[in-house]
Amino acid sequence: MSSGASTWLHGQRKVELLAIADKVGLKDYDSLKKPELEAALDDHMRANQTALSKDSSLQAFFKRVGASPSKKDVANTESKTPRPRRSIKAKEDLEPTDASDLETSNKALVTRTPRTSISFASNVPLPPSPAVVANQIDRQTAKVRSSIQNLWTNSGIVESSDELRDRLSNTTTIESIGIFLELYGMQRDVLPLKYLAFLPASKILGTPEIPLKVPDLFVLLSSDFWLTFSLWLATSVLMPMTFSYFFNLPLKAKHGHVKHAKNEQASTPYDPLTFNISKALITWLVYAKGIRAGGWVNGESVAKLEAAFPGGHQGVLIGTSIGALTSIYEAVLKK
Repeated sequence: MSSGASTWLHGQRKVELLAIADKVGLKDYDSLKKPELEAALDDHMRANQTALSKDSSLQAFFKRVGASPSKKDVANTESKTPRPRRSIKAKEDLEPTDASDLETSNKALVTRTPRTSISFASNVPLPPSPAVVANQIDRQTAKVRSSIQNLWTNSGIVESSDELRDRLSNTTTIESIGIFLELYGMQRDVLPLKYLAFLPASKILGTPEIPLKVPDLFVLLSSDFWLTFSLWLATSVLMPMTFSYFFNLPLKAKHGHVKHAKNEQASTPYDPLTFNISKALITWLVYAKGIRAGGWVNGESVAKLEAAFPGGHQGVLIGTSIGALTSIYEAVLKK
C-alpha cells in the first residue's frame, strides 16, 4: 500500500472503489472494508494489467504502476542480488538503550499494525457523544410531558373546576353558604344526635370502638322544635326575601318602570342587597334588642337560636355584611 498505484486507490471514495471493483471483475468484495478493498483491487489490477490497462478510466492507476517497480520486478531483483550475511548482535544491542530508541520502536510497531486489527477496531461500537445523549433525554422528557398533559386534559378536572367556579362566583351562593352555617349550628341544639350503635374495635386494623350517631327524629313531634325552626325560617329567610322582592332596585333600574316588566322575565326577582340589609335589621331587632312583636316571638326560641348560631347573632350580622358587600361588588362589575 505504499506504492503510487495504491496511493491512487487510497484517494478514491468507497463508492468509487466499488464501481472499479465491479468494472474490473473483482469477486466477493461486498463485505470488504475500504482498506481491504484497496488491497484487493491493487493485487487484482496488477495481476490483470495486460487486460485492464486498455481501459481509459484506469490509466491513472497503471501510469503509477509503470512509475513504480512491480512486485515481480522487485522479487527478481531480490533474487539476483546476493543476500548479505546476517550478523548476530548481542542482546544488549537489540534492547533499546534510551527513551528515544523506545519511542522509535513503538512507532515501528504502530506502523506495522496489521490490517485485520484496523478492521476489528472499526467494528467495535463506540459510546454515544454527550450531544446524542442530551437529545435522547430531551425527546423522552417531551414524551413524558405530553403524556401528562394529555392525561390532565382528558381527566376533565379543568372543566369541572371551571364549572364549580362559575357556580360559586355569585351572590346567591355566598348567601346560601351563610344559611347553611346557621342550619348546621341549629342542628346541634335543636335537632341533636343520639347514639344508635357502636362499631366494635378491630385489633387487625388497630381501630377503637366507634359510636354511630343519628339525628333524634322524635324531636320533630315536639312543639319546641317547630317554634324554634319557624322563628329562624321567618327571620333569616322568609321576611328578608319578602322585602327584597318588593324593594327590588335593580329591577326598576333595568326596565325603567315596574309595569313594563310584567310581561318580561325578571333576571333578578330578588334584590340581594335588600335581602342582606333587611336580614341584618331583623336579626338586630329580634336577637339584640329583644323585640317580641306583641308575644308572637317566643323568648325560649330566641335564646336557643342565639346559642345555636355560630358566633351568636353577631355571626349572622357578619354574614349579612359579607353578602351586602358582595352584591354591591357584583352590581359594579355588571355596569
